[in-house]
Amino acid sequence: MGRRSECSSDDDDDVKIKKNKRGREEEEEKDYSDDDKVVERDRQRHDRRGKSTRDRYPDTDKDRKRVYGHRDRRHSRIDARYSEGQMRDDERRSELRNMKEHVSEGAAASSRHKGGEQRKGGGGGETANALPPPPPPPGRTGGVYIPPFKLARMLKQVEDKTSVEYQRLTWDALRKSINGLVNKVNATNIKNIIPELFAENLIRGRGLFCRSCIKSQMASPGFTDVFAALVAVVNTKFPQVGDLLLRRIVLQLQRAYKRNDKPQLLAAVKFIAHLVNQQIVHELVALELLTTLLENPTDDSVEVAVGFVTQCGSILQDLCPRGLHGIFERFRGILHEGEIDKRVQFLIEGLFAIRKAKFQGYPAIRPELDLVEQEDQLTHEISLLDQIDPEIALDIFKPDPQFIENEKRYEELKKTLLGEESEDEADSDAGTDNEDDEEDEDDESDEEQMRIRDETETNLVNLRRTIYLTIMSSVDFEEAGHKLLKIKLEPGQEMELCIMLLECCSQERTYLRYYGLLGQRFCLINKIHQENFEKCFVQQYSMIHRLETNKLRNVAKFFAHLLGTDALPWHALAYIRLTEEDTTSSSRIFIKILFQELSEHLGIRLLNERLSDPTMQDTFESIFPRDNPKNTRFSINFFTSIGLGGITENLREYLKNMPRLIMQQQKPVSESEDDSDSTSSADSDASSSDSESGSSSASESESDDDRKKKRRRR
Repeated sequence: MGRRSECSSDDDDDVKIKKNKRGREEEEEKDYSDDDKVVERDRQRHDRRGKSTRDRYPDTDKDRKRVYGHRDRRHSRIDARYSEGQMRDDERRSELRNMKEHVSEGAAASSRHKGGEQRKGGGGGETANALPPPPPPPGRTGGVYIPPFKLARMLKQVEDKTSVEYQRLTWDALRKSINGLVNKVNATNIKNIIPELFAENLIRGRGLFCRSCIKSQMASPGFTDVFAALVAVVNTKFPQVGDLLLRRIVLQLQRAYKRNDKPQLLAAVKFIAHLVNQQIVHELVALELLTTLLENPTDDSVEVAVGFVTQCGSILQDLCPRGLHGIFERFRGILHEGEIDKRVQFLIEGLFAIRKAKFQGYPAIRPELDLVEQEDQLTHEISLLDQIDPEIALDIFKPDPQFIENEKRYEELKKTLLGEESEDEADSDAGTDNEDDEEDEDDESDEEQMRIRDETETNLVNLRRTIYLTIMSSVDFEEAGHKLLKIKLEPGQEMELCIMLLECCSQERTYLRYYGLLGQRFCLINKIHQENFEKCFVQQYSMIHRLETNKLRNVAKFFAHLLGTDALPWHALAYIRLTEEDTTSSSRIFIKILFQELSEHLGIRLLNERLSDPTMQDTFESIFPRDNPKNTRFSINFFTSIGLGGITENLREYLKNMPRLIMQQQKPVSESEDDSDSTSSADSDASSSDSESGSSSASESESDDDRKKKRRRR
């Protein structure tokens, strides 16, 4: 019995093992296209092994992505599209079903490419440079993504330029390029985007351009004026593009108005308003639109109309004031009826206030977006009640039997638009006669006259920034001088170097000898810098009253260093006039610090010798004035008060001898007067001489009487 039980137990174990094995084989044969079935299968297998499923299948999204990798990411993308309504239920199931088939087909294709074609030994089949199969046509998801470098390589590998595959590749490249340019345009880079946009074939891709503009404007209404400016420039060269865009916007407006789709209606109305501002759309279209919106007024339609008038009311006031007046009368009537909401009534009242202020704050075109002259713009007109053909076929790829000819025509047109010259024209210009050379010279002179000047001084600001950073980042003056000499200065910009050096010196808390040595180096290298520093000295002394005490001290010590090292000529001091009337408190402090620094640098004896040089007396005459005793005493007292009375010895001697010099100057003047009097008396009549003698005798008698009276008093 024991043996039978043991045998029966062994048989039962064998049967269980076989069942489990059969069950696993049946599970592996099933089609696990859905990830949920795969997860359930793995969990069952893991439970049979007796391990916890939490370690292998965590609940967090981060760990789940790490476990499943690409399969889970693709599954999440499909679910996201399904939740957003971009995919139907049957499409979702088919995508999930095709996930496993796509992987298996890729593996089979790679194995066939590696195994089957290599076994052929290169005999027959496709060549190494053959064009890969074209991508499938774009569907709801936009087609298969091809990297730009790969697309360019595929275009180069094509030999037949007229093939459908090559045209499809160029179409995809054109679509991506136009979408990229339209998406990145803004008010700052629009002038750079326009040449790149004209480089693309806008005649072939006019439908793509219009669709991209409308979609971008719907996504970002704040950039509507930028898109309108871009369309305005394109419309001057390709009017059919502007006409197609207007028709599509009007069609979008009609559909949104019928469906009562307010966001889409607001976007379309705003785009039309800015197209009216750029004069791409006729003002009659704007008045017709306002009439339609206000015919049966509702809260939404009145709100849209108020926004439209706010955007383009400035230009309508100039182009058709009577029509705008009629629209405002209709607004006034709606306001008096009082059938709309209070919020919308406040909007109308605000619109009247904006009109009273002449639309200030709501200009028709911003200055940076005013790119087209009024005479060059082409205006389109269309009725809102017409049947409109949007020409949707222009957005879809179609083979062109004259593809190469059309591309060549646009290349020639592009050269005329962008101002380029072909190689043949350049060769012909090289072989012209002397008359053509003279014409070229005249053209060059005209081009020189028509060069654009930078009035914003951007280059000057960049130069000053470079000089400042070089000065502040250098270790010593030798390194700074070496770096500053490498900066390429245009003629007339040498003065900026001196000004920046002086500004940097004045900004320091205390004077640094680093700036004086650097200024000395430049003065000794080039005489231009010496003349510029002399001009800076004159300018700084004339505006010395504007400087603070700290800046004044640094500037005075800087120029004292240049004068003490003979880097700056001493005749620059002739601009200083040391009198009580010609100086202020700031200028006296400047002169005080300047001469004290010179005395410390040279010594009082050498400084006195310099100032006493007879060849420089004309220069120092304004500092040591000798025209008036008052000015002379002021100069002596000033230098004595600052501790430099030793340099005024010559001036003191002159002040002592000034009365004697004045008498000596007056003697020859009196002698000359006596000679003139004697000659005049000799020539006078006898009667005059008698009267003079009588008067003289009378005066003498009067003097004698006075003397006698004085003696009696004594």
